[in-house]
Amino acid sequence: MENKKDILSKSYLVYILLCVFAIAILYKMCIIQFKEGDVWKAKAEAFNTKVFEIEAVRGNIFDVNGNLLATSLPYYEVAVDINAPSIDKKLFENKVDSLGMMFANLFQDKSAKQYTKILRKARNNGDRYVVLHRNVSYKDLQTIKSFPIFKRGKRGGLVTLQTNKRERPFQNLAARTIGMSRTGVKPVGLEGAYDSVLMGISGQRLMQKIAGDVWRPINDENEIEPKDGSDLYTTIDINIQDVAENALYNTLVKNNASHGCAILMEVKTGEIKAIANLTRNGKDSSSYTENLNYAVLNATEPGSTFKLPSLLAAIDEYNLSLDEKVNVGNGEVTFYNKTIKDSHAPESPVLTIQRVFETSSNVGVSKIITKYYSKNPQQYVNKINSFHLNKKLGLSIPGEAQPLIKQTKDKDWSGVTLPQMSYGYETLLTPLQTLAFYNAIANDGKMVKPRFEKEIKRNGVTVKTFTTEVLVEQVVSKETIKKAKQMLEGVVKNGSGKGLNITAFSVGGKTGTAQIATGSKGYGTVKNYQASFIGYFPADKPLYTCMVIVYNPSKGTYYGGLIAGPVFKEIAEKVYSSSLNFMQPINNKQTLLTKAPESIKSKNKELLIASKALHLKATSSAYDDVYATRNTSDTLSISLSESNLESQLKKGIVPNLNGLSAKDALYLLENKGIHVKLVGMGSVKKQSIEAGQRFNKGDKITLILS
Repeated sequence: MENKKDILSKSYLVYILLCVFAIAILYKMCIIQFKEGDVWKAKAEAFNTKVFEIEAVRGNIFDVNGNLLATSLPYYEVAVDINAPSIDKKLFENKVDSLGMMFANLFQDKSAKQYTKILRKARNNGDRYVVLHRNVSYKDLQTIKSFPIFKRGKRGGLVTLQTNKRERPFQNLAARTIGMSRTGVKPVGLEGAYDSVLMGISGQRLMQKIAGDVWRPINDENEIEPKDGSDLYTTIDINIQDVAENALYNTLVKNNASHGCAILMEVKTGEIKAIANLTRNGKDSSSYTENLNYAVLNATEPGSTFKLPSLLAAIDEYNLSLDEKVNVGNGEVTFYNKTIKDSHAPESPVLTIQRVFETSSNVGVSKIITKYYSKNPQQYVNKINSFHLNKKLGLSIPGEAQPLIKQTKDKDWSGVTLPQMSYGYETLLTPLQTLAFYNAIANDGKMVKPRFEKEIKRNGVTVKTFTTEVLVEQVVSKETIKKAKQMLEGVVKNGSGKGLNITAFSVGGKTGTAQIATGSKGYGTVKNYQASFIGYFPADKPLYTCMVIVYNPSKGTYYGGLIAGPVFKEIAEKVYSSSLNFMQPINNKQTLLTKAPESIKSKNKELLIASKALHLKATSSAYDDVYATRNTSDTLSISLSESNLESQLKKGIVPNLNGLSAKDALYLLENKGIHVKLVGMGSVKKQSIEAGQRFNKGDKITLILS
């Protein structure tokens, strides 16, 4: 009996506790629902909403003529809220089939029935956000906006999310120099260098998380609109770039080379007009692409192109004559345990410095440098350093390689270092660093920094202009510069660059051939070479400097003049033939021009009024349309006689039209079959066909009016 009472008391206790617990839960539910409901709803909303960053449209990159090199194209994710309150059942049923058919016709990835099925399923399930297509172009988006239901605008349920994709309209041309911006990875080219300028300022958009871990925009508009980036205008001329890249490509294919680069630089400004870098796609491939900027990143032993700074060091410091004799013997010389050989037997055992350079004699250059610097090699090193060859150029493009000019205190300096350095070994330079030095010679000694940027614009307004930066005001004396140009022009006329065979204009330049070391293996048994040519044109008034390097040619020929020279020639000739800088005026006989026309045609009455106002005596005829000619006594002779202007036109000669009214000029010229284009208003100030030139019927003439 006592056990029964004990069990019942315990049961009642449990029952009471359960009731109290249930009442507590019910109480808490009421508190949450009615008192704290708004707070918890806000917290729940916070977990289901999120502010997303909207990428700004990246600024464009242009060439020097305004051609697009890189641009951002908008692409869209197209979704639909097919259960929007504005889309009633009748509208949906009437238009859903048409909508599905139009999507099928536009994208052709699904049938009309499949698209219709997706829309019906979303309608039946109450889905408020269904993605119909991704990566939709702007043009296609405008078409979609005209589809049934969607053409109702904001009430049509169309939801879009924009993303931007970077495109290069000219594909491979200057691709590595244009570069790319990559998050968390080293920047590349101009895209990387000017990322902060191009990227703009991101906007914000509030998104809501829905079923399937999908986020949809809450509002039709962005909460904060993004601000587009600024535009970068470069110095690159895409037309010259195309020439350089094609010329380099053809030579690489012809010689089965591994890679190569070509650079064209404007002498006075340092502006890079073209920069091509091509790499073979696989060992046995005949196709090449731009995937590494060798001109900036690749520091190698320059070879014979380094003979110019070596010889200029001695010429400048010791005032050497180019006629000074050098004993080259049979083309071999030994320094300690190193025998230096020329690639060809010398034409004579004794050569002048001029011929040493023209024939690119390793023996001759090494003997000159050791003669003057063997007792104090650091003096030679210091002189080379004064040419800025031991420092980076400080390019805006990231990744420029550090040049190497050995110092006498370096651990690996040896007895053969000085003679080896003299002709381009035991040193490292990038193509652009070498080009900058040669450009200084073309620029009468002033070394300027190579640059790729012209200006930065925002919304069409210039916000920054880039100017020429001088690295060394005068690398060597003016007298030494003259000797340098004489040597360089001699290479093309009588030396290793004679095969260029350019007749339209003169060129100064230097060939280069260097054996390439392969990492820790050194030069090895399998020999790899780089062939180069660097020079400026036209030699009498240099406008451009150009360097070409071809790496690892494997068709048996590896000399710079034969491999790289033809690329230089093609670039130079194309630039020369197409640039206005090289064009000579057809006729500059300004003496034919006078301040006023000899006669004009007008109405008799009008001329009499004009002569009276000007206090000029006038002899008049009775005719209405007459010519007025001023004689030496300041008297107007008004008569029907033929004007001197018409007389010249009858003979097929363009007369002096300066001061003539547009009306009279048109009358005279078009009556003789000359097509006239007028620019401006007033009287004739300038004419495109100079006075005294012969013309043919149908010729065009432009008249600039004051």
